Amino acid sequence: MILRDYQAQCIKSINHNFVDFDSTLAVLATGAGKTIIFAALIRQNQPMRAMVLAHRQELISQARMKIEDVAGVECEVEMADMSAMTSLYGRSPVVVSTVQTQISGGKGTERMRRFDPNDFGLLIIDEAHHAASSSYRRIIDHYRQNPNLKVLGVTATPDRTDELALGEIFESVAFDYEIIDAIHGGYLVPIDQQFVTVSDLDFSRVRTTAGDLNGADLAALMEQEKNMQEVAAASIQIIGDKRTIVFTASVKQAETLSNIFNRHRAGMSGWVCGKTNKEARRTLLEEFKTGKIQVVVNCGVLTEGYDNPSVEIIVMARPTKSRSLYSQMVGRGTRPLPGVIDGIETADGRKEAIRNSAKPSVLVCDFVGNSGRHKLMTSADILGGKSSEEAIALAVEKAKETGGRKQMSKLLDEAEIEIQNARLQAAEKARLENEARKARLVAKANYSMSKVDPFDRYQVRFQAANDWDKQNGRSFSEKQRGILRNCGVDPDAVSFSCGKQMIGAYFTQPTPKQIVCLSKNGRYHEGMTREDANKAMDTLAKEKGWS
Repeated sequence: MILRDYQAQCIKSINHNFVDFDSTLAVLATGAGKTIIFAALIRQNQPMRAMVLAHRQELISQARMKIEDVAGVECEVEMADMSAMTSLYGRSPVVVSTVQTQISGGKGTERMRRFDPNDFGLLIIDEAHHAASSSYRRIIDHYRQNPNLKVLGVTATPDRTDELALGEIFESVAFDYEIIDAIHGGYLVPIDQQFVTVSDLDFSRVRTTAGDLNGADLAALMEQEKNMQEVAAASIQIIGDKRTIVFTASVKQAETLSNIFNRHRAGMSGWVCGKTNKEARRTLLEEFKTGKIQVVVNCGVLTEGYDNPSVEIIVMARPTKSRSLYSQMVGRGTRPLPGVIDGIETADGRKEAIRNSAKPSVLVCDFVGNSGRHKLMTSADILGGKSSEEAIALAVEKAKETGGRKQMSKLLDEAEIEIQNARLQAAEKARLENEARKARLVAKANYSMSKVDPFDRYQVRFQAANDWDKQNGRSFSEKQRGILRNCGVDPDAVSFSCGKQMIGAYFTQPTPKQIVCLSKNGRYHEGMTREDANKAMDTLAKEKGWS
């Protein structure tokens, strides 16, 4: 299999990080091929034996097939009644196992203890945003008894709502390829956003638990009959005949919404939850994949590990404050149709192929009401990783104001430009007002001195303050801010680099106060240095008897 450019770059970066660190994290958007990347890494590191951990059976099956396809090596599965060989002879170079299987059994007799940590040189953790939990830590600690073990985590969503630090598990981030990068690269379809207002949706009394909306409170709100009827009616109008996944806050909500869809058109929808029989779930998802049913409504099942490129609409009937959860749900619809971008080498070519395909984008439908104190996630939050908070908020407001279907990445770009222009205009206005103020002060003086712009006087080109400095923690100290004010410059209106130049010039040339005083007494001349000004001020002080 030929790797995409970013996939090859990711593997190279992982290997580079493994020189200095024993563990590292690779962050890649859903649909960017995380499994392909660690399968290729396994192939590169043969004959080193690898253990691959995941937390769901579907992920285990996907990992096994992809590794055997990409790496060309046989995998053994350690899960339920399937056991991998532990003897030196006849064992495969890769073991794929669930977290639940590894820690099953009483303390000291867990199944992971069947395996000698020294037999494995590489531990790969799929969906690694779970890795800070206690169950994962027990497994990682077991295999880390091998001092030469390398640990790789792969995930699309590195931020956890409960704020457990992945930094305690992974020493570095080897690669970060976000969903907006994949869209710009032509590997994922653009995301369109549509907001639907539901009059009785009031989240103001919903509590926050572990960083997200409280499950019981949210379920009670979303299960209200009027709310479900409005959500269903709007969804039916929006989705038309397009393949749709609906995410819900509870099992009751999932079942009821599916029934409403089917009352609209018999056989239109099916629903699944965590307790759905595995065979029934497999049958339902196969019917959805083949188009026998148009809509699948789910509660907590399709957030991870579900791959169906034919999905064109994601209905968020489960609001969330969690960026990671929201990203997982949206990711079920961002893959392009099979074959659309295959063999196309340029980003522009891939994007054009997607635009001309039967699936030019994915629509995300959010239901909004009174959010109260909560900051609910939207597609702007997962696309705006490189945008300012102001731009994200402005893009969301524009999407709500205009109504209908809007491409969020374009709204973010437009918002960023609008904000930058507003800041430049504000900085220029502040500069002009400052100039006018100084002009009035000069006009009132009893001495003759032409007003000199501070940027002209110090031969520094004006540059307005920008987000780059803020995002990288570059700011003036209080002492530096004071110096800039002495120069007649607003420290909040200029960039960090411009201010640094101004401060450097300030220490070699007379201060504005020195210029005023010396000019008033006929002692100032062009080209005077700070040292000259200091001497002239000392002489003047003696002559005037200043203490």
